[in-house]
Amino acid sequence: MDSRAIARVAAYAGPGLALAAAGLFHPHSLNPSSAPTWFWLHVAGLAVFPLVGVALAMLVRGRTDPLAWVVRLGAYVYATFYTALDVISGIAAGYVTNELGAGVPRPDEVRLLFRIGTPLGEVGSWALLLVAVVLLVDAVRRHGGPGALALLLLPGAWLVHVDHIFSPGGAAGMALIGLGTAAIARLEQPGTQQREHRHVAG
Repeated sequence: MDSRAIARVAAYAGPGLALAAAGLFHPHSLNPSSAPTWFWLHVAGLAVFPLVGVALAMLVRGRTDPLAWVVRLGAYVYATFYTALDVISGIAAGYVTNELGAGVPRPDEVRLLFRIGTPLGEVGSWALLLVAVVLLVDAVRRHGGPGALALLLLPGAWLVHVDHIFSPGGAAGMALIGLGTAAIARLEQPGTQQREHRHVAG
């Protein structure tokens, strides 16, 4: 690959890999001592979580077939609802817990934030799983055996669904999503498609 192609593939991988790295520092519980890290990680995540959906939607750029529209819609639902989780259970809950200070039991208000944030995030993660399945089917249909690299998306999306970006499972899930997205982007490059076409024709 030339430098432009490498940069393109890296851009597709970037959001998932960035969130995987953030997950290594994500506290496993929210309390007064972990609240600042919890808060600031989710503030940063506000700019990155939607980009995972953007990268997935860009894989079908320029297409108008039904599968492409399912990918776009699923990516939009993921980006919208998972960002809501980030804002409510991440930024808001972290901020309130930090402001209360040490020695203050978690109030009902913080529990209520998680009560609404968690189901919103689950809507987003189920949408992410749908996109992973559709992209896998589409990649195999369009590229044959090499398209099976899209399989990386399935365990990635499932790990995010069950473990957010908590380390190690959720962080690994986001890394797999980043790598799977990059793999499909590599297959969709014009030069790659032409080589595959010549191979099939031969």
